[in-house]
Amino acid sequence: MSRVFIIHKKHVQLFVFVTLIILMAAVYLSWERTRTASGQPTEVQTIKLVTGEFSSTTEDGKKLEVYRWDPGTISLRKGEPVELQISGVNGSSHPFIIEGLGIKGEVKKGKTTVVRFTPERAGTYPIICLVHTDMNNGGPMVGYIEVH
Repeated sequence: MSRVFIIHKKHVQLFVFVTLIILMAAVYLSWERTRTASGQPTEVQTIKLVTGEFSSTTEDGKKLEVYRWDPGTISLRKGEPVELQISGVNGSSHPFIIEGLGIKGEVKKGKTTVVRFTPERAGTYPIICLVHTDMNNGGPMVGYIEVH
């Protein structure tokens, strides 16, 4: 004896509706779990830098000046947000770029410039002052951001 099953249009609609609800619930629940890998909110790492100057006089009386970022190298973790607080101590103005990250700004004496970003790739990224580029201009004023 064979059995015949009759499927009504309402049964198909109900099946599709229940399947969609289950899929939407699964996506929602998995979305919530993948927001932060550690389960803890990522905090912004704050790094403080200053502009510095070294000066000296040679034996023949010639004055030498060189500017630098201090600290000269900072270390960051890939994918974690960072805030650089760069304070101008020496020199009136230091327009700069962070090569490879597409960041540019300017630090002025007595002011603090804040730069926020999240490094997405590992590597070494130079912070280059556009005024103090060589020994004739009190440079090179170059610092480094190392992303691991």
